[in-house]
This record gives sequence, structure tokens and C-alpha cells, in this order.
Amino acid sequence: MRFFGKGMLVSLGFLIGLISFSCTQNVSKNEDSNIQDTPIVALEPVLKYGLPLDSFEVEYGKVKNNQYLSQILNEKGVGMGTIDQIAKKSRSVFDVRKIKSGENYAIFTTPDSLREPKYFVYENSSIDYTIFELSDTLGIYQGKKEVETQLRQASGVVETSLWNTMVDNQLDPMLALELSDIYAWTIDFFAIQKGDRFRVIYDELFVDSVSIGIGGIYAIEFEHYGEPNYAFLFDQDGQLDYFDDKGQSLRKAFLKAPLKFSRISSHFSNSRMHPVLRIRRPHHGVDYAAPKGTPVMSIGDGNVVAKTYQKNGGGNYLKVKHNSVYTTTYMHLSGYAKGITTGSRVKQGQVIGYVGMTGLASGPHLDFRVQKNGSYIDPLKVKAPPVEPVKEENMARYILLKDSLMQELQKIHWEEETDILVSN
Repeated sequence: MRFFGKGMLVSLGFLIGLISFSCTQNVSKNEDSNIQDTPIVALEPVLKYGLPLDSFEVEYGKVKNNQYLSQILNEKGVGMGTIDQIAKKSRSVFDVRKIKSGENYAIFTTPDSLREPKYFVYENSSIDYTIFELSDTLGIYQGKKEVETQLRQASGVVETSLWNTMVDNQLDPMLALELSDIYAWTIDFFAIQKGDRFRVIYDELFVDSVSIGIGGIYAIEFEHYGEPNYAFLFDQDGQLDYFDDKGQSLRKAFLKAPLKFSRISSHFSNSRMHPVLRIRRPHHGVDYAAPKGTPVMSIGDGNVVAKTYQKNGGGNYLKVKHNSVYTTTYMHLSGYAKGITTGSRVKQGQVIGYVGMTGLASGPHLDFRVQKNGSYIDPLKVKAPPVEPVKEENMARYILLKDSLMQELQKIHWEEETDILVSN
């Protein structure tokens, strides 16, 4: 196990604590006369949701299907009049109608035989919770659980897919989505191959000793087709962004693909056998096979210049003009995102529609096309210019950070088990 600077202090503090405890035990054994002079230290109460556990009996449960707050509380002896007041009073804090099945709750009751309910706690999420006072005040307030951050390192080698690699290495699969977002402008994750591999340093978040997801990602090496692709998180003028080993931004003018984790079912071609018409004709786009309803994103900022139904086979489609050079088209959509109309301004990564099979289509997929100066080009060969790199005045600070993180990445062995570097 390796520790960075703060972790070393934690370990040293722990060691000093053990030594101090041992010395205290020796003194207590050898100097009995001093025991009477030792002050009694009151123990801190154990809290749950900010409430002292030793003052209550606590019943934990999960909201059942079609179960409402009124049913839960009424079964515990809370009158309907009180429940009605709680529902009305809580609207500005939390609408009780939004309580969902499957979410956790806790009821704090008096520790005597009456088991009178005093507090109802509903977990809005893994972090947030709402407390309902069931006494005279009927107070309603929200709180947050303490989140522990653990700095971790991990690596893996792709056998089938990035998602499966995370699962096979006992990593949070959401790390695959995070990596695909960071490299969205530089690596086509539909084209990753067996043998591609990665090393990463990141934060994992824990609540009640249970992992709840990925925090910050600080450094990555993703080897794709034998070429290393680096990403380092750097604060440039108050804006956090990812840069490569040369200080170039990983953000480009366009995303590499308009949707996440699908597969290419048909490539750009000047003569393709149409799957429905069974004739050869040009296919000036890339087909991404994906389940119906999969969100489709605009690959760059632009304006919607067409939203219509194409009778000659394209079905529901959108056309986005990004600048004077590039235009993209999204075809066979099952529907459009809310607010998308002709003339709408869209942002890079914004959901604009959903995969479908309208028009001439043998199955649900997205037909994605790119025009450059009015002519169709292969979307997989578009090279977009990067945005602003690390500025000259920030370069020395960036090199110092990058070199330090690069050294840590090189220490991680390929296919090494996830390791905790330091927790805080």
C-alpha cells in the first residue's frame, strides 16, 4: 500500500497514537496512586442522521411499491391529522408525494414499551436525507451524510469491452463512463480493441463504508492501439480541465461519437447493400446500433437547421449547423428531446433526440452523417482542432503537476488490483 503526503501524516499520527496509548497503559499499571487524579472523559454520543442512537429505538425499512408516507406513519400510530399537517408543512422543504419505492427510511421511537414515534427519516439519495419531527413542533429539515473520499489507483486490460473490464477488475463500472467522457474528443470508445489498457488515479466516494460512486479523476494513461493517451486534471485560471502530456486540451470542437456505448453496424461507404431495399447505393454516414430510446447528443455547439421527417428513408431526423464548414445529421430518430425545434441553439453533448427505427430501417439505430463544406465525409475521420492549451504563464506549474502524476502512474502495474492510497 502506498501513501501520498497526507497519507504519510495519517500513518505517522496513528503510530504516535499507539505509542501514547501503550505508555498510558504502563503508567496506569505502575502508578496506581495517580488513577484517582485522572479526569473522567465523557464519551461522544453515537449519532445517526444527527440524532443520538442511545436515546431511541430505531426501525429501518424500505418504501414498498405504491406505499405512501401516510401508510408508513399511520401503521406506527401517527394520527392522520398529524400526517396531514406534516405533508402541508413540508412542501417548501420536501414534497412527500416524491417519496419513491425502494428508498430507505428510519423511524426513531422512544426506548420504552410505548415505542412512540419521534422522528421519521427518509433517504432522498445515498447522501441526502429529510428528517420529519413527529412531536409538537412538526419540524422538517434536510441533512447530508458524511462522505468519505478515498484516493485510489487502478488499472486494467480490455478483453471485450471497457465496461466488462471494470467489472472483471472489481471496479465501479461507472468509471468506464467517466473515462469515456474525459476522452470523448480523442478516443472513439466504439473502436477500442482487445489489448487496450489503462491506468488511473481517482477518488472513490463512500457513505457508511459503502461506495456511492466516483469523485475526481486526477490522472489517466489510456493505451489505445499501442499509443499512450494521457489526461491530467489541471486548474487553469480557476477552471478545471483535462490536458495531455504536452499541455494540449483534451476538449475538441466535436465529440468523437453522438451516443455512448453502442456498436457500429455500418460504416461510411460509396456502395453499400441497403438492408431493406436490397440494392447497392451510397451510405454517407455511420450507423450506430443501439436500443430504441438511447439518447443522441449533438457532437458540437450549433444551431438546428432542420427538424422533419425524411420520406425517402431517413425518418425523423435533425440537422445541426456547427459553423461555416461543418454540419451534422441524425436520422431514424424515435423522437426529439424537449425544446428542440428548428432554430434551436444546442450545446456540445446536449441530448437532442433518441434512437429509433423510423423510415427505412431494419432495426433501431442512429444514421449519423457529417458534411464538410457541403460534401459528406467519413464521421470517423473528422479531425477537430483542440481548444485552448495550457497557457505559457501556467506551463511551469502544469509541468510540475504533470511530471508528479506521471511518476505515480508509472508505478501502477497493468492489471494491478485497486489500491487505496489515502483516505480523508
